[in-house]
Amino acid sequence: MSIASCSLWILVARTDLPFMMHTIPHLVKMSKLKFSERVLAVDTAPLTGDKVGRPGIGTLEELRERCDRLLRDGVVDKVVDIDYSGAYHDRVYRKHFGSRIRYTHNYKGYPILGTIFHIEEAQGDYMLHYDSDMLLHQQPDYSWVEEGIKLMQQNPEVMAIRPLTGPPTEDGSMYQRMPYERDPHGFYTFKFFSSRIYLIDKKRFDKLLPLPVLWRPYRQKIANRLPVRLQTILNNIAGKGALDSWEVMVSNQLEATQYVRGVLDSPKAWTVHPKDRGSEFIEALPKIIEKVETGWYPPEQAGHYDLQLKYWL
Repeated sequence: MSIASCSLWILVARTDLPFMMHTIPHLVKMSKLKFSERVLAVDTAPLTGDKVGRPGIGTLEELRERCDRLLRDGVVDKVVDIDYSGAYHDRVYRKHFGSRIRYTHNYKGYPILGTIFHIEEAQGDYMLHYDSDMLLHQQPDYSWVEEGIKLMQQNPEVMAIRPLTGPPTEDGSMYQRMPYERDPHGFYTFKFFSSRIYLIDKKRFDKLLPLPVLWRPYRQKIANRLPVRLQTILNNIAGKGALDSWEVMVSNQLEATQYVRGVLDSPKAWTVHPKDRGSEFIEALPKIIEKVETGWYPPEQAGHYDLQLKYWL
């Protein structure tokens, strides 16, 4: 099998300041692959939605200083700002959504334009995205990215792939809200997409486009019955609508096509996602990372994607 070039991109914002200097070096270290580039994409936009209330929000100057330090230390190769210019915004939205949309973030404050930006600007055949708060274990003799590329090359219906969600259980079960099936080729298949970690074949991802635009429900029930195209036009004019999550739009497109999201079933690599990013988590984070890197986890964490913080303390 030929390993094609793969870019690593991580989105960072002011909300990531409390943990990024621990998690980003950890993610790059544990990935253990010679990427064609390792890039931090900086979200310079004002915070909106639930991002406004996140603990430990700092300044843009502090964020730039941390990014520059990661660049100087050789953790990443490049730091770039998300392109919020009108011309860029219009061009990539027309490609990804088939229409002009004035909003750059969803109702929660998630950077939809930033997500599209790093998919479009990544160099190479494959693009790997990590959210900056993720934790990853990978055994020394294993590369989940290489295995993921191999499986995508052998299974053309796999649109995106990622490592195991949560440490392995003895019977191979996962605690998931969404239905899934086990493929005999070494992965689970989902029709639900997750934006926290994904490895994609860029040309294959283009086949999903344009994505169906999805707006949050309106208070006026009659407005919800309008065609999506008309909703988009009205929201562009009035500026009152709110985009739903990008991952839900991708999920809807997976449902409408033959494509699936894959999750590797190998216990040699797994991830956990910290939902609670309060002071107790931040204080314990260096020790938690040490344990994850060695492969240790409390029995109560097995099969769970979200970090069960009380069992790690």
